[in-house]
Amino acid sequence: MKPIRFALGLGLALASAPALAQQAPVTASSPDGTVSVSLTIDGDGRAAYAVTRKGKPIIAPSRLGFLFTDEAKIDRRLTVTGQEVRDFDETWTQPWGEWANIRNRYRELKVHLKETTALARVFTVTFRLYEDGVGFRYEFPNQPNMAKTNVADELTEFAFAQDGTAWWKPAFLWNREEYLYNKTPLSSVSTADTPVTIKLADGTHVALHEAALVDYSGMAVTRTEGTTLRANLTPGAGEAKVRKTGAWNTPWRTLIIADDAPGIYQSHLMLNLNEPNKLGDVSWFKPGKFAGVWWNMIKGEWSWARGPKHGATTANVKAYIDFAAANGIPHVLVEGWNVGWDGDWFGNGWDMDFAKPTEDFDIKALAAYAKKKGVRLIGHHETGGAATHYENQFDKAFKFAADNGYMVVKTGYVTDAGQIERVDPDGKKYREWHEGQWMSNHFIRVAQAAAKYRIAFDSHEPIKGTGLQRTYPNWVAREGMRGMEYNAWLGGKNPPEHEANLVFTRMLEGPMDFTPGVLSLKGAENSDLLSTVAKQLALYVVIYSPVQMLADTPENYAKFPAEMKFIRDVPTDWQETRVLNGEIGDYFTIARKERGGEGWYVGAVGDENAHTIAFKLDFLTPGKRYKAEIYRDGDDADYRTDKRHSIAIESKVLTSADSLTMRIAPGGGFAIRLVPAK
Repeated sequence: MKPIRFALGLGLALASAPALAQQAPVTASSPDGTVSVSLTIDGDGRAAYAVTRKGKPIIAPSRLGFLFTDEAKIDRRLTVTGQEVRDFDETWTQPWGEWANIRNRYRELKVHLKETTALARVFTVTFRLYEDGVGFRYEFPNQPNMAKTNVADELTEFAFAQDGTAWWKPAFLWNREEYLYNKTPLSSVSTADTPVTIKLADGTHVALHEAALVDYSGMAVTRTEGTTLRANLTPGAGEAKVRKTGAWNTPWRTLIIADDAPGIYQSHLMLNLNEPNKLGDVSWFKPGKFAGVWWNMIKGEWSWARGPKHGATTANVKAYIDFAAANGIPHVLVEGWNVGWDGDWFGNGWDMDFAKPTEDFDIKALAAYAKKKGVRLIGHHETGGAATHYENQFDKAFKFAADNGYMVVKTGYVTDAGQIERVDPDGKKYREWHEGQWMSNHFIRVAQAAAKYRIAFDSHEPIKGTGLQRTYPNWVAREGMRGMEYNAWLGGKNPPEHEANLVFTRMLEGPMDFTPGVLSLKGAENSDLLSTVAKQLALYVVIYSPVQMLADTPENYAKFPAEMKFIRDVPTDWQETRVLNGEIGDYFTIARKERGGEGWYVGAVGDENAHTIAFKLDFLTPGKRYKAEIYRDGDDADYRTDKRHSIAIESKVLTSADSLTMRIAPGGGFAIRLVPAK
């Protein structure tokens, strides 16, 4: 379907005295009238915007503007010089994703502003209004008084019209984004990374985030007073948080708005605000699962470094290739395969060589063996935070990957927040934040360099997700939150509510490499995971990624042949996705239709409490009979006891007219495979 573009109105009220004196609000609504925005100028010439939904205030008048390190701020003495409105409607196809086809329908309002000061700087605030929310950004044209711009911070506010409950994680702490979510009143938020998800007092759900983070600093928010949050940009290595030359735009500041929590997840606003695919044909990337030489290292039984415990040996990797081939798993991840892991590599990755294997890792023999078995290797590129050192190896690193049959590499940036090592061409060294402007550009350079060799990548310790997988579809997954590895360690395991929080917060950013499937439910020193085995299966449906890991070891999977069948069967690419029910941090049920087939999969997770979940199967094709393979918590299952492995596996025939009522045990979940009955 081709885009439809047409002008609805064009107001070009130039700066004449009557227009300036009046300064009437500039308003627009989404094509269906659900979401409206207004921009006003007060008596001091300050610009503010407000958002309503179904006539109810969501964002009260909120300031717009900028602070600069070397110029006067943009705040007062602004006037509206014109406005433009247009409609847009298209349907586009994702090469992979949770939905194959996505409709992008919005009304765009551009409000042109100018200072009445001697600087006379001009800019535009562009709003895109959807039925499920709004995105807005600042756009600065090239102009004499802003040839070079040094942004100290934004003055952008989000003044929520009522209090509510907020789910948020702290920003600017040492461990990057890897913190559990706080649940507090909105009026008690401190400084938070986005997304921040809020249930307002009247039940309306709002997710505050950003889209298309390119050549800019990531946005956190800080509560100023009451229920008002203000943008707080990630620092850079110098005084300015953002440096720009000539014309420039900010990322989109986004507000997804829905009646309930499922409506937040169903939104396509994030993807739609990104530019279309810039890489061209990416059909060479095929979504799929991977096993990995990893969990034994995370548990401390093997090592990344060379020595008697080295995990990435030719013999060990061959065993994983055999396991993958026997189970139809297309990839095997190998960590610690290359030179550079010996000694203190944390935050010090200058010895890493991404084209030089260790002497006990025979890459040529393993690549040939994997190819013979129908398996590909996934190499790990751990930078230790030495991002410039990695960039200096891009060409040889990705050529090495392509020459040895890789389709995907996993990147890593293990160092404390604010400790990324950048070295400029003049030799000067700087320390950057994972979500600063320099790193936002670094990840685009990774995408471009990898694409030249037809390589996709899965980034760990990354910059936040802002929908850029639409523009660079070889950026297939990222971590960016506490994943399964925390369950391997003795202290600080993820609580049972973790995944029911993630789906309405972190998962709004895009695919997550959560590394599910630890069927043994055992971490380091035989410690227990706070999960049932059925929940581990459910995670393959609940936590989306086109590259899904089998995180446990082949030896452990051999102990669970019945559960392994579901992991073999479940796809990683979807035609359609529907959230059936859910409450943030409590429970979540989702149905997904496989791409290129007629099968549906349902997954559900809960928290520390038991839940009874009822849902209709009206997403199935009417008139068809489906065989349902159900993997549910056993009647005595409980993550707190030795019954965490209790599971019931059942089969029945169902149709779209049926409903199911399922029990989720404490710490539990369920997974269902529905395929047309013969």
